[in-house]
Amino acid sequence: MPAALTAPNSDLTLADIASLTDAFSIGGTKNGGLFGEVLVVVHPDLKNGFGYHIKQRGALLAKGRVLGLQFRELFRENLIFQLADHANVQARTIAQAIERIGYPFLVPPCSNQVFPILPKPIIEALAQKYLFHTWQQVDGQHAAIRLVTSWATPPEACTQFVNDLERLSG
Repeated sequence: MPAALTAPNSDLTLADIASLTDAFSIGGTKNGGLFGEVLVVVHPDLKNGFGYHIKQRGALLAKGRVLGLQFRELFRENLIFQLADHANVQARTIAQAIERIGYPFLVPPCSNQVFPILPKPIIEALAQKYLFHTWQQVDGQHAAIRLVTSWATPPEACTQFVNDLERLSG
């Protein structure tokens, strides 16, 4: 969610999400956390006995303080949003290059996920070097792939991907 909230076309804030939902989750790993998600329960009726239910259903971590500590640090001085913005910037770099090369998108890029539609031979060649998911077959010769950037995506990796895509697109 932090990547969506920091996307250039987003006008929502975390406070807006809290005011519009009964509960929501915030992922950790794509945002610099070691593991886990935090569940934010907003509606008062859902809070009653929630801790009891987590423990009785086996969802309580034995060392849950570690999970909480990482989120405390991620939210300190808005670090989680700075890291999400980094992921969005890296995705925009890739998306702009894909657009410049002339490939369309399954959906318009807006956050740290990019879904370009590429010829299958190019997908196969890129898959020799990069990990990504083939999201959807578009036709017999093309498919959309899912590229995801994160807090840890170095700009050099994006540049290398773009260079390889340009080379393969000839």
